[in-house]
Amino acid sequence: MNTELIESITKLILEKIRNMQEEKKVSNVSPDSGDGMVKLWDHLSPENQFRISGTHKEAATDSEGLVKLWNHVETRENKTKCCQIGEDTILPELRTKVGVSSPSNPTALQEWVAKTPARIGIGRAGLRPKTETWLRFRLDHGAAVDAVYGSVQQELLESLNLFSVNTMVNHKEEYIRRPDLGRKLSEEAKKTIREKCNFKPRVQIIASDGLSSQAIEKNLEDVYLSLLQSLDQLGIEYGIPFYIEKGRVASMDEVGEVLEPEVVVLFIGERPGLVSSESLSAYLCYKPRKGTIEADRMVISNIHSGGIPPVEAGAYLGNVVQKILKYQASGVSLVRKEG
Repeated sequence: MNTELIESITKLILEKIRNMQEEKKVSNVSPDSGDGMVKLWDHLSPENQFRISGTHKEAATDSEGLVKLWNHVETRENKTKCCQIGEDTILPELRTKVGVSSPSNPTALQEWVAKTPARIGIGRAGLRPKTETWLRFRLDHGAAVDAVYGSVQQELLESLNLFSVNTMVNHKEEYIRRPDLGRKLSEEAKKTIREKCNFKPRVQIIASDGLSSQAIEKNLEDVYLSLLQSLDQLGIEYGIPFYIEKGRVASMDEVGEVLEPEVVVLFIGERPGLVSSESLSAYLCYKPRKGTIEADRMVISNIHSGGIPPVEAGAYLGNVVQKILKYQASGVSLVRKEG
């Protein structure tokens, strides 16, 4: 982790958002104009790169200070960089290949492949998938299973000063079969939260492994630290963050009942797929309580190295929290109040 890089990127993004609000150019802004808009990942750009070396992530930045991420479309320029795999990387960098030997329309096929990291145009050997394609599929499926059944390293939680509490779930199989138990905190967890956390904080930050422990392992540190810096720069106070093991999204309602915060921010692992097994979501809600409907929640999803960069997501979340506090609403209600 490079704390100086996280801090500089957070400041840049907050400055861009601030300029956007001051200039009131909310509508009719081109995505490429850069007029105060947050620049997110474009998988079609050959300039987007993301390198992982050893146990330290190094994000290349462009002239505007924005993080460059990997481009799943392999080109001659980034082929070598895409193959640089560190020890902490579960899978090699995703590279979409055209496996059809003699396509009737190569140009159209290449365009389709360039628009999605999904498995299209992979070809076949007789009636079966090619060996490399099949092995890659098994590898990705195995990574998704590991993400669901894995656990978050205690060292990461300790480094972020997060204490842990449990839901009513006893083991992973029960967590998968009984989603309702993952929404409820144990009595011991409620007692621990009351003892260690501040009552009625403006913002309460929590994290949970959800359906992907790898999402927490790979992304929580950067997005969490960036959010804290964003809230500090915006002058927004927050309570003592903590970690919920085997939690579901609605566990934030139980936290709302116990601590009565104004806003809850929940980082939780998304259900893994065959493209990414380490995607993180951030759920936000104004005064969540038991019975809160899903329309009152907000979510920033697809936070990972190949989606929304964690540092940019953390900086942007601070701005969203500020807006929720201003309008005292979230979800559909916030949209209505903003007009």
